[in-house]
This record gives sequence, structure tokens and C-alpha cells, in this order.
Amino acid sequence: MLAAVIGGGAYIWPQLHGYALTGAAYGARVACSCRFVGGRSLGDCRKDFEPGMDLITLSDDPTARSVTARFPLIARQTATYREGWGCVLEPWGN
Repeated sequence: MLAAVIGGGAYIWPQLHGYALTGAAYGARVACSCRFVGGRSLGDCRKDFEPGMDLITLSDDPTARSVTARFPLIARQTATYREGWGCVLEPWGN
């Protein structure tokens, strides 16, 4: 039974990680734009999320002008506001 659970987890891990990373990146980018371009509160920015993004959590760093979105235990992405560029994601290497 344990081998089946581990094998199944290993089989779906790439898909799960991909979805989690994509959701975190989308959340960071949208929330960063909402927060630092639109001037809205971080809590209000959640209204811009797509349905099914309830597990994504947000935190902001006003000094760095960045927002980090996390999918618990799996993925984290940060978007930082850059003048003239808007909100830019960190590279996808993590």
C-alpha cells in the first residue's frame, strides 16, 4: 500500500508542481500589479484571482515593492515592481 502511494505521488508530482508553480506565478504577478500599480490593498487584490486559487497565499514587501505568492509546501514565486516594466517575476529556476 505504501509503495502504491509513493509511486502514485511520484507519478503526479511533475503535474502538481507545474500547476502549483503556475498558480503561484500568476498570483504574484496579478497581486503585484494590483498592489503597486493599482494602489489597492493586498486583501482586495484576491478579488482578481481565478476560481480555484484559494490555496494561494500572498505577502507583500512594500520596501522592495514586491509580492510573494505561495502554494503550501510546493511552490513560491515573487513579482517585483520595476519602473517602466511593471511587475516582473523572478526567474522560474526554483
